[in-house]
Amino acid sequence: MTQALDGLADRAAGLAVDGRAVLGVVGCPGSGKSTFVDRLVASLGARVEGGPAAVAHVPMDGFHLADQALDRLGLRHRKGAPETFDAAGYAALLRRLRTETATTVYAPAFERDLEQPLAGAIAVPPSVRLVVTEGNYLLLDGPWSAVRGLLNEAWFVQVGDETRVRRLVARHERFGKTHQEAVDWVRTVDQPNAELVHPTAGLADLVVDLD
Repeated sequence: MTQALDGLADRAAGLAVDGRAVLGVVGCPGSGKSTFVDRLVASLGARVEGGPAAVAHVPMDGFHLADQALDRLGLRHRKGAPETFDAAGYAALLRRLRTETATTVYAPAFERDLEQPLAGAIAVPPSVRLVVTEGNYLLLDGPWSAVRGLLNEAWFVQVGDETRVRRLVARHERFGKTHQEAVDWVRTVDQPNAELVHPTAGLADLVVDLD
């Protein structure tokens, strides 16, 4: 993967040659997006003019609706599905990141231990030339349709279903679910979400196989 990652990092760095660029990394739940992006961002620090301070990682997950909002909407049992995010807020942030390059823009993060969004946790200063954003729904239509036009490129990462499901079950167990609760959540929430996301691979500029 190291050699392949080098080539991908070179391609990503090439996006940031004329002003700030935004790269979107998309994939099904459990596909390894976050791990891939962490490695990509680390590699980009030596490739983008300005070094590590010129690259920012801004995940879509900061736009999870808080549990209080999900309870009010009756969507707590669907947490992680497309309708449990603030899609318009995410698109608005991407617009700001593209245009407000002379001031620091603050983005929300998602706190895994709390399972809640955390406002203003990620600072994107003027030094940033390349923003890497990642999430499941960047290529969906409907409320998400504005996102694609705000990305210089979109990459779809994929991994075998067996590996993906195993990762998801382990993740849910790590954050407090019993094994059976984790299996049931993957079956009733994560897998239907994956079935929505997988067909959007055809809209990506590049498909990255992480197997």
